[in-house]
Amino acid sequence: ERKSMIISDEEKRNTAYHEAGHALVAALIEEADPVHKVTIIPRGMALGLTMQLPLDDKHSYNREYLNAQLAILMGGRLAEEKFMKHITTGAGNDIERATDLARKMVCEWGMSELGPMSFGQKDEQIFLGREINQHRDYSEATAIRIDEQVQEIITAGYNRAKQIIDDNLDALKRIAEALLEREILDGKEVTQLIQ
Repeated sequence: ERKSMIISDEEKRNTAYHEAGHALVAALIEEADPVHKVTIIPRGMALGLTMQLPLDDKHSYNREYLNAQLAILMGGRLAEEKFMKHITTGAGNDIERATDLARKMVCEWGMSELGPMSFGQKDEQIFLGREINQHRDYSEATAIRIDEQVQEIITAGYNRAKQIIDDNLDALKRIAEALLEREILDGKEVTQLIQ
């Protein structure tokens, strides 16, 4: 926790709605890990945090689980758009993580319409201290198709999160207001606020 970080009321409110968006979407998607805790107390560079804990150890993830993660990542930005009527740089890390995840789904794990293929051969440069270089081993036409698939996967996650938020606006507001009041909610409290 960074108790020394001073946050304006407006920024705190924005963070509460952002985290409430993540928590709501995570709680209402069956394939997602259960919500463990949500907080608007700053940690490191993050102004807030929604923590999920898996019920059991996972060593590989199916497509449904990964699509759920994408929707959860989009929940924060959507809540900001809906309730704060703006989008902030706070969602930047979520968008970066979603893009990276979708790109891995397409290029590494064969989870797109391009089929079970790997794109972009990785090379570890030992001399440069484990820096990984990626070689493009595909055509420009394939690169365009990869980009289209990545965008399609992210858009599907965005639309799924939007539907969940639109269908549960009151619950999202209750979670955000409870966060503003108490700063930390556990998973059980989040579930109670949704019902």
